[in-house]
Amino acid sequence: MTTLPGGTTSLGPGGPAISRMGFGAMQLAGPGVMGPPKDADAARAVLREAIALGVTHIDTSDFYGPHLVNELIREVLHPYPEALTIVTKVGARRNEKGDWLPAGRPEQLRDAVHDNLRHLGVEALDVVNYRVMPPVAGEARFADGFGALAELRQQGLIRHLGLSEVTPDHLAWAQAIAPVVCVQNEYNLARRDDDPFLDQLEVLGITYVPYFPLGGFSPLQSSILDAVAARRGVSRQRVALAWLLQRSPAIAVIPGTSSVEHLLDNVAAVDLVLDEQDLLDLEEIGG
Repeated sequence: MTTLPGGTTSLGPGGPAISRMGFGAMQLAGPGVMGPPKDADAARAVLREAIALGVTHIDTSDFYGPHLVNELIREVLHPYPEALTIVTKVGARRNEKGDWLPAGRPEQLRDAVHDNLRHLGVEALDVVNYRVMPPVAGEARFADGFGALAELRQQGLIRHLGLSEVTPDHLAWAQAIAPVVCVQNEYNLARRDDDPFLDQLEVLGITYVPYFPLGGFSPLQSSILDAVAARRGVSRQRVALAWLLQRSPAIAVIPGTSSVEHLLDNVAAVDLVLDEQDLLDLEEIGG
């Protein structure tokens, strides 16, 4: 492996060391995150190249595909490098139309963990994020779901627990049950609702993993971002990722792509240091 992109960070208190530049596997599925990839060979190449570049943090879920992305990861990377941390999510399911539906009952979460174990081909999952789906559950229902995952952690089927799409209240409820190593919420240059939460997590030493760091299905559109990118002679995506890495040491990013070319550009963001004028300009996007 090469030098870890962006250096390393501990994935929360007591968690494994990971590269701050990770890889999100969602785009390895077909359109709408359903079905097989359009180009299976290209998807395999992206996974191999990510590992070759030193990425040690892959984010996935068994509801990508469904199942197909985890099976692809297993096909290409198993037996997994010792330093690799695979983070998966439970709490949602897909129907035949591709809708995202809640699946947060204890029995559903237990089934999802076993599905992830089987499709990834491991005896224990490195990290499992509890994805809270609307309608948002109250404390008792949330505790039932997170408690079921905590029991699986005690049984040795999960090493560490995280949260996704949550508030500070959810974090407090979870921490009363079991340690939390990471929070995964939507956050990027244009969407910064989580600024106070991110600052709280930084103090607590809990890793913040922004999903849709480049805007997701609706890519970031900003003349300011374009101007900064042109001034620095790099892509807008590289600027957006560099901004996240400089925003807080608690942040680890997981941009996704099915293209080796885009992967290389994403990873290059770790070497881009935005100057004071860049940061001042970019601050206007989320203002």
